Amino acid sequence: MNKVEYQANVKTLTQIIGHRDKGRNIGILGGTFNPVHTGHLIIADQVRSQLGLDQVLLMPDSIPPHVDPKHAIDAGHRVNMLRLATEDNPKLGIELAEVLRGGKSFSYDTIKELTSRFPNNNYYFIVGGDMVEYLPKWYRINDLLKMVQFVGVKRSGYPITSKYPIVWVDVPMMDVSSTLIRRKLHQGQSIRYLVPSAVANYIKENQLYE
Repeated sequence: MNKVEYQANVKTLTQIIGHRDKGRNIGILGGTFNPVHTGHLIIADQVRSQLGLDQVLLMPDSIPPHVDPKHAIDAGHRVNMLRLATEDNPKLGIELAEVLRGGKSFSYDTIKELTSRFPNNNYYFIVGGDMVEYLPKWYRINDLLKMVQFVGVKRSGYPITSKYPIVWVDVPMMDVSSTLIRRKLHQGQSIRYLVPSAVANYIKENQLYE
C-alpha cells in the first residue's frame, strides 16, 4: 500500500469516525501490531467501555523508537490486518498518523500533530502497566502529559503507582502477544482464537511470518 492509498484510507476513516471536528473523547492505543491480536482488541474495547470514550483508535507505528530495534513486516500489511480486525466494531478505528509521517514514531510528535489538527478532541493515551515505569524515559514526556491523559492497563506483577497522573483500568488478562503468534506460525501451529479469523486468513493468504 502506497502513501496515496494511506491518505485515501485516512479520508474514509475520517468520514466514518466523524470525530475530527466535533470534540470527542478519543483513546489511542499505539503499537507495532505485528500482527494485531485479540489481546489488543480486548484492551481497546474495555478501556473505551470503562472510561466512556467515544472511540479508541489503534495506531500502528512506522519505526518503533526503542533502543533494541524491532523488525516488523511492511506497514501496509499491518494496516490491512488492523482494518480487518476492527471492521465489525464502529467504536474501534485506525489512526495512520505515524505510518504516514514515517521515520521513528515518537508519541510526542504524534500527539502534537493530532491536537494541532483536532484541538477540540480529548486524547487518552493507553499503555500497558509494564510500560508505565518507562514513562520517565519517553521523549518529552512532560510536554506530552500536558496534551493527553495517560491510561494504564493493570498487569499482574506490576505496581499501579506512578509519579505521573495515570488513570488505571482493569482488563481481563490474556497471555498472548505478537511474538507468541509469530513463533506459532514459524512452528506451523494453530493461531485460531488468538487473532480474529479474518486476520488469520489474511496471514495465510499472504504467506506472512513463514
